[in-house]
Amino acid sequence: MERINKSHPEEFILLGFADRPWLELPLFIILLLTYPMAMVGNIAIILVSTLDSRLHSPMYFFLTNLSFLDMCYTTSIVPQMLFHLGGSEKTISYLRCAVQLYFFHIMGGTECLLLALMSFDRYVAIFKPLHYTLIMNRRTCILLVATVWLGGITYAVSEATVTLHLPLCGHNTLDHLICEIPVLIKAACGEKGSNELTLSVVCIFMLAVPLCFILASYASIGHAIFKIKSSEGRKKAFGTCSSHLIVVFFFYGPAISMYLQPPSSISRDQPKFMALFYGVVTPTLNPFIYTLRNKDVKGAWGNLVRSVFTSK
Repeated sequence: MERINKSHPEEFILLGFADRPWLELPLFIILLLTYPMAMVGNIAIILVSTLDSRLHSPMYFFLTNLSFLDMCYTTSIVPQMLFHLGGSEKTISYLRCAVQLYFFHIMGGTECLLLALMSFDRYVAIFKPLHYTLIMNRRTCILLVATVWLGGITYAVSEATVTLHLPLCGHNTLDHLICEIPVLIKAACGEKGSNELTLSVVCIFMLAVPLCFILASYASIGHAIFKIKSSEGRKKAFGTCSSHLIVVFFFYGPAISMYLQPPSSISRDQPKFMALFYGVVTPTLNPFIYTLRNKDVKGAWGNLVRSVFTSK
């Protein structure tokens, strides 16, 4: 293990799947295929939500923000993963590691809160249909999204800054594909119990509390949906809410398994596969989940494609 006599290393060696090099090529190919799919899918949702006036509602405003977040989220790590898996260079500079750490956790923290905000939007739509446009007006939506972004930035900047100041005692090897807070805490030397406790407490508020809020909201919504007399209305409400719930479980499941346990107890391969899941799989699947189960988005996308070909 390389050692350096500085307060922080000039670069980190990312071990990745060094013990299983046969995994690198299949993962490289998968990332090379899924990354463009994630970008195209999320750009498509942003385009149809912006260009189609029928989708100018709070739900699609929040969905547009989610798609933008997913694009930034996956872009903060996938190029680094491709570089690592496809080349012989297995290092990342300290500066690039720090930038990645901030951006990755800003996007992750913001998405945690945004998913909770989207469940609140559905709750208001189901329980206050007559006052929905009054409660969720444009100004309120912008204010809520700004608050969500501020919460994500505050979490990431505080946690990442504290983590980057942990003593590494000259160690510059990370058993991961990217720079992530739990892995850096695990690599630190000396007493780090307080850092692990702080991360767990913060993540309770960033992960567990929003998830409980989402589950409570959808429990109430589910009860209300079964009371809807119209089968068409019940089917539409269920389709919209179930899409969001699928996205919630895809995102929160892996995140909770990584961040709500002490970094010292995390297994060797867990961070790598979890990062692949919530940083790659979820942003790729989200556009398809919302599109395939949403007639409005499919209709708007069809209209957009037809208008493009008609104009030509």
